Amino acid sequence: MKKIYFIINLFVLATMIGCANDDLNVDLDGIAAPAKVSVLTTVTQDNTGKVTFLPKGEGVSQFKINFGDGSAESDYVQAGGTVTHTYKEGVYKSKVTAMNVSGKTTEITQDVVVSFKAPQNLQVVITNDLTVSKKVTVKATADFALFYDVYFGEAGKPDPISANNGESVSYTYQQAGVYTIKVVAKSAAVQTTEYTQQFEAILVLNPTTSAPTPPNRQAGDVISIYGSKYTNLAGTNFYPNWGQSTTLTEFDLNGDKMLNYINLNYEGIALADNTTIDVSGMEFIHMDVWTADLPKLEISLIKPGPDERAVTKNLTANQWTSIDIPISAYTSQGLTVANIFQLKLVGTPAGASIFIDNIYFYKAPAEAIGLPLDFESSTLTYVWGGFGNVDASIVTNPSKTGTNVSDKVVKLDKKAGAEVWGGASLNLENTFDYTKGTTVKINVWSPKSGADILYKMEVSTSPKDGNGNPTVFIETHATTTVTNAWQVLTFDVAAAPGFSTANKYDRVILFPDFGVAGTGTTYYFDDIKQSN
Repeated sequence: MKKIYFIINLFVLATMIGCANDDLNVDLDGIAAPAKVSVLTTVTQDNTGKVTFLPKGEGVSQFKINFGDGSAESDYVQAGGTVTHTYKEGVYKSKVTAMNVSGKTTEITQDVVVSFKAPQNLQVVITNDLTVSKKVTVKATADFALFYDVYFGEAGKPDPISANNGESVSYTYQQAGVYTIKVVAKSAAVQTTEYTQQFEAILVLNPTTSAPTPPNRQAGDVISIYGSKYTNLAGTNFYPNWGQSTTLTEFDLNGDKMLNYINLNYEGIALADNTTIDVSGMEFIHMDVWTADLPKLEISLIKPGPDERAVTKNLTANQWTSIDIPISAYTSQGLTVANIFQLKLVGTPAGASIFIDNIYFYKAPAEAIGLPLDFESSTLTYVWGGFGNVDASIVTNPSKTGTNVSDKVVKLDKKAGAEVWGGASLNLENTFDYTKGTTVKINVWSPKSGADILYKMEVSTSPKDGNGNPTVFIETHATTTVTNAWQVLTFDVAAAPGFSTANKYDRVILFPDFGVAGTGTTYYFDDIKQSN
């Protein structure tokens, strides 16, 4: 029997290889071992001790079971299959081995309690999910039980969902409301033990996470209406109150503010004191929307007249939906967008609540800030932010000699008393491109030899630490060897602790004479570029 399963597995592998490409170039070593392996163990209620194993997992082609009672382990069973085994009364530690098509395995252990006593001391905990509307989780534990069934009580859903004793099972209802939930704990005995509770499945009425952070953009590439990323238009009225039932509040999520339109049928946003704005040079309108139960949102642009056109977008419940509507979706309907003075939001159907953040118009940049950086562009604005008593500015190259005869450079003044960690940062609009190399070279002018220059890159949108700094970053050092002259320093980014090509680094930070308090000295930097 084992040979049969092995042959089947080889057939599956051969099929994968054959479908991969004509060159049969399949990296078997690159196939990950099975993941999220688990097993549901159930037993018949007839005092026979007959236990059924239903193993599950990701990337699994077959399983086998060591029953833990000294008997021979099972033959291989394909994914989706079950294995049965009859036990004497007792507690056993079974082992499940999951195998993928390349032969890699993952093992887990599972306690098997076979008792001919009815379950006792049944304890049931039922909770609402804090982030997903109408999702309810049940966790039940009982002495002598092996598993339990949960009847969630929704009409048309009579079949129970089973879980191992002490593990959790979840269910999402179609509608919020009060339901009768019944838990039946089962051992190998004929008699079972039941618990019933009336429980209300609720809507999650507000987001528990912030909307995605918008990317870095040049000021000329965005017209921001609402949000904390860009500079917003002054004088916008987000609740002109057009006589509708909609109300507005500004929801504060741990310091992150967002618009909350309640009982939305339709409501307007009057731009810049009802004066018009020209968005004909923009390519998209963007907003992030969260809702528990609104399926569609209609978004209109309005010019004086009034003359308006609408575009309807689908929303996904219980998560942020990022909406990007081409301006052409409005102009193709005959709307002129050189004098827009209002937006309109229409809930479909009416009556739901929505949260909105990051409302802005934008266009793709003709030129964007990213590596390489030479500070010579006449159209880009390089906004360096100094910290720790360090001032940063773009200036004329004070020393057009040696390795650097360019016109513009960045100047960092590490003033007397500046912090040892003082420096300056620049946000990138184009994230770090690994195909251009993972070594960074920087032209540095230093007033001293032996100065430690720290180069850092961050993912600005990553979770913040206790000081408000991003937690995804890399740091690498180089030391100056000349005085009052330009020299090219090399930073091996790939060797930095925590470096990963999966990270989209969008901020560079320079620390002149790192680790030393400021004494009133000036450093210059230029030509930050990658190489192989």
